[in-house]
Amino acid sequence: MKAHDREVMTASIGALIQHDGSTHRWSPLTEEKWTLVTSIDDYSCKILFADFFPAETTWVHIQATKAVIEKFGLPLRYYVDSLRVFRFMQGRDSFWRKHVLQTDDIDTQWGKMMHLLNVDVNYALSPQAKGKVERPYRWLQDRIVRTWALEDVVKLEEVRAVLWDEVSRYNNHQVHSTTKEIPALRFRQALNEGNSLFHPFYLPKPYTSPKDIFCLREQRMVNGYRRISLFNHQIQVPNVPLREEVDVHMVPDQEKQVMELRIWWNATMVHSVSLPLQGFKVHL
Repeated sequence: MKAHDREVMTASIGALIQHDGSTHRWSPLTEEKWTLVTSIDDYSCKILFADFFPAETTWVHIQATKAVIEKFGLPLRYYVDSLRVFRFMQGRDSFWRKHVLQTDDIDTQWGKMMHLLNVDVNYALSPQAKGKVERPYRWLQDRIVRTWALEDVVKLEEVRAVLWDEVSRYNNHQVHSTTKEIPALRFRQALNEGNSLFHPFYLPKPYTSPKDIFCLREQRMVNGYRRISLFNHQIQVPNVPLREEVDVHMVPDQEKQVMELRIWWNATMVHSVSLPLQGFKVHL
């Protein structure tokens, strides 16, 4: 993972995805702040993903990345800031490492996923370096705030409908100030010409489900009762020798309020169980 302090213009779609989150009081009619997460192809300037969330969390960024990769394929690299979600900072994140990551690995949860997918990550070290991804934010923010004020939009579901209308306008009708082309047309032309560094998403061995890639990860040791302790839950783990470490893949379903646990040892999934989401102190 490399640090870059410049705005990049690439030569192919999929060469670099500008990814970011921005938390604001988007509607003048509500006191609530929501986080807008977007992923933008650097070459075409097309917005590949955009959605509002109640807060900016690790799981939000994992889900946003999943949506892009499953729809468009694996890009060469992502370009992000130094937000804690993306980059572990010793000292600043010591509590985070101790209570959430449970590991001395410097990768964050999002970073581990990208490493597994073999997607490079570059970091913007200044606001100036993020200029390209900030411009669509400013454009969207201006359009969205005005629309919400005119239409009395105050609910998150209504917010999303306005956002997606504006993203469609931006992608399909707006001539971009940098490329002088409509983003969707520039993206499509690159695809037609084979000018793409996206490649198909595949499951790295030994995994058999996307849930084992797009997840939160923990490691635990099997105790003398053949159990692991995870956030005050005692979970039986069959067919694993005592004192061996297992990898726990956590897949939260916030709609159903369920946490699915997929436990791996020796390149095999040895157990799966679903538990109530409440009580899992992970950054959702």
